[in-house]
Amino acid sequence: MTGADPLVAGVPCSPGRARGPARTLRSPDEFHRFQRGDVLVCRTTDPAWTPLFRLAAAVVTETGGVLSHAAIVAREFGIPAVGGARDATLKLTDGVVVTVDGTAGQVLR
Repeated sequence: MTGADPLVAGVPCSPGRARGPARTLRSPDEFHRFQRGDVLVCRTTDPAWTPLFRLAAAVVTETGGVLSHAAIVAREFGIPAVGGARDATLKLTDGVVVTVDGTAGQVLR
């Protein structure tokens, strides 16, 4: 993946790399669409979103940083996370397989 331009970039929030289909969720009403191995893509998370972290390969949020809910919970679950990824819900097409690099703060095709 070196040399590839990121689809989105943000704040490195939880280290590591994971690959999976992007799943953009806008509210808890859409949780039923999320499957094990998906990359959670959303504006932000709060405690209601925590059960999805058990299933997620990685997390990408449009807001937040290293002390955000998504970052802290992702580190607890040992999955990569990128926060503050501006327009991630618009730029990451639902279902497209992406690689999340939580160490570099990038999402790659």
